Amino acid sequence: MTAPEFLPSHVVPPEGMATWSAPDATLPSAPLDPLLPVQVVDRRGDWALALCSNGWSAWVDGRLLMPVPRDPPAAGQPAARTADPRPLLGAVEGELGRYRQLVEELAAGQLDGESFTQRTRGTRLGVVVDGDAVWLYDARHERWCYCDGVSLQTYAVGSGPSSTGSGEVWRPESPPPPSPLPDPAAQPAPGPPQRGDLQ
Repeated sequence: MTAPEFLPSHVVPPEGMATWSAPDATLPSAPLDPLLPVQVVDRRGDWALALCSNGWSAWVDGRLLMPVPRDPPAAGQPAARTADPRPLLGAVEGELGRYRQLVEELAAGQLDGESFTQRTRGTRLGVVVDGDAVWLYDARHERWCYCDGVSLQTYAVGSGPSSTGSGEVWRPESPPPPSPLPDPAAQPAPGPPQRGDLQ
């Protein structure tokens, strides 16, 4: 039986990425090289099972993978935008407006401090605009996104991957557990491919 053809669906980010032998942050594995093509063959919440060209696979934080563009648009058709920044911009704008309204009510004495605290609990907003570049916090996926005005891409994540893909908001009073240090004696086999293996 012929093995299925390796069709990369994503690329590892430029800084490389950590891997795990299972969708569990306590089971670290060998890291993947920067810009290595991988094929996502399974997903569990934020986790993605990344298959490499040599058949080695490992679980990664799927939020950090960069998608590989598929077939170009047909002649005369506009290029599709797979990561339109406008929905996230609208969501951030709406949450900021809601927060400002609560501040106005508090300042006018229409809301007491305890009610203000309860009604703002779980709100997390983040926006940095510098010329044509903007960084937006996506609270639903617990990640920072970078936008150049045209497309949106993951810039950094705020917590480890979740099996539920929760969208629950991490709060300072309950920080995620630190990732364990990899065991230097552990040697996965076969190892992940290096860029030179892809010739």
